[in-house]
Amino acid sequence: MKILALVPARGGSKRLPGKNIRMLGGKPLIEWSIQAAQGIPEIADILVSTDDAGVGDVARKAGASVPWLRPAALATDEASSVDVALHALGYYEGLHGPMDGLLLLQPTSPFRSRETVLRGLEMFRRHAFRSVVGVSPASTHPLWCFRIDGVSMKPFVDRGEADLRAQALPPAYALNGAFYLISPAELRASRSFCSEGTMPLVMDAPIEGVDIDTEMDWQWGEYLLGLALTK
Repeated sequence: MKILALVPARGGSKRLPGKNIRMLGGKPLIEWSIQAAQGIPEIADILVSTDDAGVGDVARKAGASVPWLRPAALATDEASSVDVALHALGYYEGLHGPMDGLLLLQPTSPFRSRETVLRGLEMFRRHAFRSVVGVSPASTHPLWCFRIDGVSMKPFVDRGEADLRAQALPPAYALNGAFYLISPAELRASRSFCSEGTMPLVMDAPIEGVDIDTEMDWQWGEYLLGLALTK
């Protein structure tokens, strides 16, 4: 099994400038995701797609491949992760031949463990290359969510006869952004990392589901990391 790991890391960030190379726990944020994929035999290469030379330099020092700077058209707020992934995949397969899977590791999810990455790769292999995405327990159950209609609140989803006691609610999970693994054929056909038939890679540890996009997220990540290091 041959997997291309891709870490997408734009230089610009409106909510948290310079986040991808900001130091977290003694190393740049992007290095956490690079290290999570290093030394895994199934991973053919770790490629960083960035439009920023500074991010590229940091990624190379961490051991990733940065063969080019991302085209300007793929460095805007409107550019999707799918477009970025297809661009990187087309480049890499053009040089090295077909890959069995593309593993997207967002740098804003630094605390996914190597064990979780290995578990996701095994799911992908065991189920004939069906796509796998990382999920964490939802912070708020969808049956407790509302939309506002004028001056009234209405349930966001039909509750039916649901028992709203927390102990009786079925488990609910949300995408956490930490792990996306898909075959190139499926990605090209569906243009989505999550479609019908996608398998969940459940991450129960709260720290693995941390997604850092704001200063508050960063502070929360530092706090959780500090707790983990004291255990």
